[in-house]
Amino acid sequence: MNTRIEIDHRVRHPEKQARADNPIQRKPAWIRVKAPTSAVYHETRELMRSKNLSTVCEEASCPNIGECWSQRHATMMIMGEICTRACSFCNVATGLPNPLDADEPRRVGEAVATLGLRHVVITSVDRDDVADGGADHFVAVIEAIRAAAAGTTIEILTPDFLRKPGAGERVAAARPDVFNHNLETVPRLYPTIRPGARYYQSLRLLDKVKQVDPAIFTKSGLMVGLGETRPEIGQVMDDLRIADVDFLTIGQYLQPTVKHAAVERFVTPEEFEELASMARAKGFLQVSATPLTRSSYHADADFAALRAARAKKLAA
Repeated sequence: MNTRIEIDHRVRHPEKQARADNPIQRKPAWIRVKAPTSAVYHETRELMRSKNLSTVCEEASCPNIGECWSQRHATMMIMGEICTRACSFCNVATGLPNPLDADEPRRVGEAVATLGLRHVVITSVDRDDVADGGADHFVAVIEAIRAAAAGTTIEILTPDFLRKPGAGERVAAARPDVFNHNLETVPRLYPTIRPGARYYQSLRLLDKVKQVDPAIFTKSGLMVGLGETRPEIGQVMDDLRIADVDFLTIGQYLQPTVKHAAVERFVTPEEFEELASMARAKGFLQVSATPLTRSSYHADADFAALRAARAKKLAA
């Protein structure tokens, strides 16, 4: 039997090609993962292909793809595969995206129903080219999932909707169960790590969600290993708590290519435990802080724990 290997010759990051190379460091033992081999992994992959859907698992080169897809957990990435931003940490392709696909919400709903998910995470590329940043498309996806899989809880991971007045509020009004938007790093590093974003815009977005509906769980995430300091991480935690964010994720930044931001250091599992303890002490209902933590990693189990934590707090 002949095996056909498809090679993608597109330049995923044309804006990064002139940058000097940053050598990729060898990963420590606590970060290495096994290659995916299970039959369920391949079934999940084929379902995404048959529905013509993208996943952040593939596009962002997530190290947990083998584990998650083997459990039929796939984080769907809507609004195309091309992002209008050029963050130096991200492996999603950048450039001019295609027009939004009006049929995509239906296909997402069907895929969620076919997978039989209890909890689904939906993320997207940034769409600065669209008047509302893709807010109405998010709403359509939420509605389609509810129509196709009424028992599935919905977590969304949105862009910042920078310079898109009212967009975040419209998405919050669709009442997802969890509204996630990642700060990604500390304010000092935004000019080099997240140059197209604004730290306080991201904080305002999370705060506005709670103003629309205080019952919506809010969530945000940080990467470490980019040169941030412990006091800076503590300040970000404080800022998120002022915005009443419920859930914080913290994971190790991993460099996708030599053209991306360099890993300054690999944070040890013991340090992650210390960060988790610090976050819990500041009042987050749920914290996930490990080297391999990503926004949607173990999202279904974490959502169950998040609900239980709120119920316990309200009963106290």
